[in-house]
Amino acid sequence: MSSIKKITFCAICTALCSVLPPAFHMLALGSVFSPMHIPVLLCGLVCGWPYGAFCGVAGPIVASMITGMPPTAALVHMIPELCVYGLVCGVLMELVHTGRPYVDVYCALAPAMLLGRVAGGVARALFMLGGGQSYSLALWAGAYLVEAVPGIVLHLLLVPALVAALTRAGLIPPRSLGKRPDKEAAV
Repeated sequence: MSSIKKITFCAICTALCSVLPPAFHMLALGSVFSPMHIPVLLCGLVCGWPYGAFCGVAGPIVASMITGMPPTAALVHMIPELCVYGLVCGVLMELVHTGRPYVDVYCALAPAMLLGRVAGGVARALFMLGGGQSYSLALWAGAYLVEAVPGIVLHLLLVPALVAALTRAGLIPPRSLGKRPDKEAAV
C-alpha cells in the first residue's frame, strides 16, 4: 500500500473510533464489546505499526473531544492499551509470514490484545496508585479479562473477517504467501 492509502485508511480508522462507540452505546453494548478497539486493531494489521500506534493514541483523544466518550479520566489507561494494540498488530504482521493469511492475522491479533490489556492495566494501576487508591491483579483480571470476554470474542471473529473482506474487495493488498517481501526481491 502506498503511504497515501495508509494515511487515508488510518484517518478512517481514527474517525471510526468516534463513530462506533456511540452506535454501540445506543444499543447498551458499548462497554461490553469495546468497539473502539476494532478500528485500532484493523489499522495496525492493515497499515503497520506506526499507523496503528497513531490510531491507538489519536482515536480515543479525538473521540473524547467530539463525543465525550471515553471520559477524560479513562484516557489515561485507554491510550496505552490502544496504542499497544495498533503497535503490536503492525509489528507482528511484518514479522509473521506463515503462508496462511488468516493464521498471520491471528498470530498478530491475539498477542496484541493480550499485551494491550496488560499495558492498560499497568497504566490504570499507576494512575490509581498515584492517586492513593489500591489496585490488584484481581481487579485487573476482572476488568480486562473477565468482563471483556464478549469484546474479545467479537474482535477475534470480526477483525480477521474484515481483513479478509477488504482483501477480497481489493481495498488492501493480499498477504505475501510465506516470505517477507524484502526477501522475495533478493531471490
